[in-house]
Amino acid sequence: MSKKTVAILFGGKSAEHEVSLMSAKNVIEAIDREAYDVVLIGVDKSGAWHLLDESHYLNNPDDAKNIQLHLSGEAVAVIPGQSAAQIINTKTQQPIKQIDVVFPVIHGTLGEDGSLQGLVRTLNLPFVGVDLLGSAVSMDKDFTKRLLKEQGLQVASGRVYKSHEQCAICFDDIKASLGFPVFIKPANQGSSVGVSKATDKDSFEKAIKEAFLYDDKVLIEEAVRGREVECAVLGNEDPQASVIGEILPQTDFYSYESKYINESGAVLSAPADLTSAQVEKIQEQAVSVFKALDCEGMARVDFFLKEDDTLVINEVNTIPGFTKISMYPRLWMLSGLSYPALIDTLIKLAFERHQRKGKLRSARP
Repeated sequence: MSKKTVAILFGGKSAEHEVSLMSAKNVIEAIDREAYDVVLIGVDKSGAWHLLDESHYLNNPDDAKNIQLHLSGEAVAVIPGQSAAQIINTKTQQPIKQIDVVFPVIHGTLGEDGSLQGLVRTLNLPFVGVDLLGSAVSMDKDFTKRLLKEQGLQVASGRVYKSHEQCAICFDDIKASLGFPVFIKPANQGSSVGVSKATDKDSFEKAIKEAFLYDDKVLIEEAVRGREVECAVLGNEDPQASVIGEILPQTDFYSYESKYINESGAVLSAPADLTSAQVEKIQEQAVSVFKALDCEGMARVDFFLKEDDTLVINEVNTIPGFTKISMYPRLWMLSGLSYPALIDTLIKLAFERHQRKGKLRSARP
């Protein structure tokens, strides 16, 4: 069987740009080179796409604080609606090597919210991960919570405010309805970017301002007391759940720094110390969440496990981290799927969905 060419997209305009670079590095190093050739396309912080050489696609690649996308000077442009030669090297004015499948590793805004997925669909190319609708609703924490509540699944109590309503946010009202402390989050960010724990009025007001720097919609949520557990889900129409992992924060909460910068900021325990009944319950709910949000390919579902074994869904990540300490690939490795095998499975799932939906479109009168 001939090799397939995989375009790995990484970087992006969101606040998770550096996380994406670290994730992409791991994917590039782990992908099976006997089965796949790779084309590297880095998206800079202005949104421009760059064709990159594998010999030098990152600056400071082993420094999480200073990692940077290398700008090659070879920009690319896309031509929607074609079945071939969809991506052009603007320097040479020639198509790049024909792509068979796209592997997006762009976290956050314009990568995980359906925008990129919609663009790749217009290029008639299969792509790894969740499709447009599932990406969009899973990225927006407000709509995620609405859909999950509709399915009878438990989420944290909270309030949602748009930027034009900021003056209407009342500390005393929030304290009376949600108690304290509370967590304040941008609705459309991941990796705990812009998330703060407010314990009093001063920290509350500071956290509100911080969250609105990253989005025009903000969630204020109750602080749920419980163990932080995570489950990786993989598949299309018949998704499977991994073993369960647990986050044991060594700081006040599992912040961006704890996830990607300061490896001592949290202990990642996997498989988690749980009963078989707890594991089964978490796995079943993770798959239910995956289906409720119209996910396919992959997602990581995060829960709070309360003392009475009640599960509260925290959030869903449709392009979870693939860094060296990320839980998604780690959970699948502990479930018996190596890193290269996981990447191979994700690519095969992308082809399967593309073929299935292509047949549906061609069958229409």
